[in-house]
Amino acid sequence: MTAGVRTQRVTAGTWAVSDSRTRITFTVSNLGRPVHGSVACSWGEVEVDDQGTPVRVAAELDLESLATGIARRDSDLRKPRFLDIDRHPAMTWSADRFTGADGVGWTAHGVLRVRGTSAPLAVSAAPVAGPDGTWLRVGAVAVLDRTAVGIRAPGFLVGRTVEIAVDAWLSRRRPG
Repeated sequence: MTAGVRTQRVTAGTWAVSDSRTRITFTVSNLGRPVHGSVACSWGEVEVDDQGTPVRVAAELDLESLATGIARRDSDLRKPRFLDIDRHPAMTWSADRFTGADGVGWTAHGVLRVRGTSAPLAVSAAPVAGPDGTWLRVGAVAVLDRTAVGIRAPGFLVGRTVEIAVDAWLSRRRPG
């Protein structure tokens, strides 16, 4: 990710997401062509135990910020058929079960909540800690089956899976 950083164990504590530096992007097929978009992270945090293992993660995405580069498509995504953003302006994801937490990477098994529906979503992540232990960068990926959260559309129009990529920057909260 970044030269001069280590991939050792993450320092224990609570890490807060920098909403201004964090990027969340997605790709989904539309009429057989990839559509790329982005959404902002409103807040997020990761709690890490004394062994450098994550024990809890939570994040909220601001669906009002959703953008694909085409205003009409973005407007369609706001509608009840898709994300119903007027009634549900945020998407949340949280996890408290982790596998492969070896200081290099892990998979967080969590729950995605969007448009009034919940569905399981596993996110694979790889942390890179800054040399001074005050910041952390996490690259993460997930694949969402849109039908699991009730988004229905003909498969030839909108692909069934949404590929999600996260480039999260976090800083360690000071105790107390």
